[in-house]
Amino acid sequence: MTISLIMPMMAFALAASISPGPVNLICLSSGTRYPLARGLIFVTGATLGFIALFVTIGLGLYSVLTVVPGFNAALNWAGIAFLLYLSVQLFRDDGRLPEEQTHNAPGFMTGAIMQWLNPKAWLASASGIGAYTSGNDLQQVTIFASLYLPICWLSLSCWVYAGAYLRRHIQRPTVLITINRTLALLLAASCVYLLIE
Repeated sequence: MTISLIMPMMAFALAASISPGPVNLICLSSGTRYPLARGLIFVTGATLGFIALFVTIGLGLYSVLTVVPGFNAALNWAGIAFLLYLSVQLFRDDGRLPEEQTHNAPGFMTGAIMQWLNPKAWLASASGIGAYTSGNDLQQVTIFASLYLPICWLSLSCWVYAGAYLRRHIQRPTVLITINRTLALLLAASCVYLLIE
């Protein structure tokens, strides 16, 4: 691999990580609802879950999935069901800001699992691996993953910080209910997009 590939890899990682998607919306919501540290725990889980998925796909899982009948469809339906569950929970939120109760905040494992059920993460992994590496080359995949990791973490963190900014400036429950319901509808809309894609 040449040094000239590093900048395009980083640009791809940034575009794929910071663009709106289901995980980004949960990061934003977490920032509006819970202390910053709780959101960053979710971000860490989501980042490491994505990197694990990325490396696994880079080492050949994607080619295996293409020969297992129905697995892609099952994965897609599982992801849609999980995203719809999260959107319902977000829609039902009452807009009150819990100062001490953080047990409902999405945590590390939620973030990690969500990436494995997130069609956007699969697409970003497969297209990135296909565009910037040559097959199952462990060194290339490792370099790409090591570039992706901090970029993904920082990108998702930006969404949590944006939510925390909103939280500081919007204290009324009715406004937060509107924000949460808008995010819930966007999350549900992303499911509809996945169904018709």
